[in-house]
Amino acid sequence: MNHTNGGKQMEKKGITRRGFVTGTAGAALGALIVPREALGGPGYLAPSDKLNVAVVGCGGQGATDAAELVVGGENIVALADIDFEYVDRAVERRLRGRDGNPAPNFIKLKEAYAKAKRYADFRKMLDQQKDIDAVLVATPDHTHAVVAKAAMELGKHVYVEKPLTWSVQEARVLRETARRTKVVTQMGNQGHSSEDARLINEWIQAGIIGAVREVHVWTNRPIWPQGVPRPARSSAPPEPPGGGFGNDWSQRRLNREIAAAIVGDYSAPSTIDWDLYLGPAPEVPYHPIYHPFNWRGWLDWGTGALGDMAAHLIDHPYWALGLTYPTSIEATSTPWGVDENNKPVSFPLATKVVYQFPARPPQPPVTLTWYDGGLMPARPEVLPEDVPLQRGGGVIFVGEKGILMHETYGNNPRLFPASLMEAAQKVPKRYERVEADERNQPKHRMNWARAAKGQGKATTPFEYAGPLTETMLLGIVALRAGQGKRIYYDGETGRITNVPDANQYLHREYRKGWSL
Repeated sequence: MNHTNGGKQMEKKGITRRGFVTGTAGAALGALIVPREALGGPGYLAPSDKLNVAVVGCGGQGATDAAELVVGGENIVALADIDFEYVDRAVERRLRGRDGNPAPNFIKLKEAYAKAKRYADFRKMLDQQKDIDAVLVATPDHTHAVVAKAAMELGKHVYVEKPLTWSVQEARVLRETARRTKVVTQMGNQGHSSEDARLINEWIQAGIIGAVREVHVWTNRPIWPQGVPRPARSSAPPEPPGGGFGNDWSQRRLNREIAAAIVGDYSAPSTIDWDLYLGPAPEVPYHPIYHPFNWRGWLDWGTGALGDMAAHLIDHPYWALGLTYPTSIEATSTPWGVDENNKPVSFPLATKVVYQFPARPPQPPVTLTWYDGGLMPARPEVLPEDVPLQRGGGVIFVGEKGILMHETYGNNPRLFPASLMEAAQKVPKRYERVEADERNQPKHRMNWARAAKGQGKATTPFEYAGPLTETMLLGIVALRAGQGKRIYYDGETGRITNVPDANQYLHREYRKGWSL
């Protein structure tokens, strides 16, 4: 564990840390950097320590997460990835920035990555490198659980990108493991740490719009191929479906270049460890339509638009309304992409999921409806004509006195009718605020790092993120159960009570050599 420069300065003056501590018994020990074992036992981090972080899944979102930690003063000591050529390209691309100007945080990240030890297999990293305090997991969804649980069992603090897991069962396991190991955990839904998220909670809980019985949540995702067949089954993308969903959205969403090249026998590039990529998922031959990024749309590895964005959207009503497990879930969608046996393999291009949540006295039951793939809720009558529904995504809380509407991540919350804003300005701040950066973005990763060092609490620990993820993924379970088939869920037992066959979708059988 690296410390700040204070200790080195003492040694330059000829005074050892041990001598300084014993020689100033009457001084306030809180001002010193003391070995963690002396303060809190194994795994304790003094507030002045730097967290030694290992990153698993180092390009893409993993690089963004790691950059915040590096800028915040933490150490990146190890990297694990199945494709370091992609990682290096991703960092260089982000380094250039959108306008061609170097991004300062990625300059620091590149330097940190250059110093860190590299591994293909995260299991070897955890086994061999003993200076790791915490693990940041930003792999595809299907490996979140195996990486996070392995790290927690070794006493490592864990940050896991959203969604927390690929399956409902995995979410329950990670929550239980976090409870048992008592490490600091966080899910990567950074909007939860924002000022706007706290305003949403405070306004809703102050009753500004009255009792809420109805919530609508939507996103413009997917922005990757979905509803496409397994490679080698067809040489052309599917025809846009009808049924009221419209024909233009599939033209916008589908990556035609990739879909047109869907047929072919591809070998994984020598830079990719495809077997490690698959991890616990079924064995599927490599194809460039899967990796990188597009895995989100494939059932083997991703969780579709719902899994990708609900943690940024459903999060806010789930938190503000104090929701628990849904009692019933019903889903409808456009067609799945299928394999040669007509088995679903690629998520539908558009879905609608209706969740029913029980009353939380004195709060009434809530119906929450999710829309993706270009589908959107009806425009509320109370919304002024000059206020658009953001096509990128948003949430509408429908209350007895009016509505609260916000954008993705909880951004820009507004009340309608506008007269409600006067009362909202008088609502006291009940929730602790999280530090933001110069762009007013919450330092969600640093919130976790500081919590790992005893400075406050993580905002989305697995105790909260587990049930939220479970709720999100039940929408996918309903999709797999069948069009318009309502399933009833017992949150206490974690079982579907009315459609026994649907319970198979709550978990997955891991590939040989993998376990949770």
